[in-house]
Amino acid sequence: MQLQKTAETLKREGFIVTLFETGRQAAEHIASELSGKTVGIGGSVSVEQIGLYDLLSKNNTVFWHWKQQGADVRARAAAAQVYIASANAIAETGEIINIDGSGNRVSAMLYGHEKVIIVAGINKIVDDYESAVYRARNIAAPLNARRLGKRTPCALSAEMKCYDCDSPERICRGLVVLLRPLGGNAETEIVLVNEPLGF
Repeated sequence: MQLQKTAETLKREGFIVTLFETGRQAAEHIASELSGKTVGIGGSVSVEQIGLYDLLSKNNTVFWHWKQQGADVRARAAAAQVYIASANAIAETGEIINIDGSGNRVSAMLYGHEKVIIVAGINKIVDDYESAVYRARNIAAPLNARRLGKRTPCALSAEMKCYDCDSPERICRGLVVLLRPLGGNAETEIVLVNEPLGF
């Protein structure tokens, strides 16, 4: 019910929304939409979990710094025709929240592509804007800091929360809220999956 309600809200705000029961179905859908494109992928456990990179690599040129070496991979991803990432939280009221440390992911989601695709599992859906910001700061950011081996208070503490720290390793440096698809992108598709994905 929560997934359907969120999908209806996002559609009213102008997003293209597709719903799938499994991550595999979502990955096959995305791969079927894209052929012969350059595709950039932002850091995303969700995208990794659904096996999208391997599927896309069959018929597209894919740039993802998690899979390829080189200082220019992020720049090529940012300049790709299609950009794929996840969200830290999506509110039933329609706001899509992302926190980023280096800015490559959130900046690439905002401008310069034929299409942006945002993949999110049911665990990312929350009631409202305040809950979405809370989730991004107090759940997604600490888990990502731990995954990256950062020595920030949120990563080292047993308590899951943001300490609004001054650590040089802090990963929550920019907060981006999507209210509607941006005019610089031809379309933005939100792919919602009825299973937990990522953080």
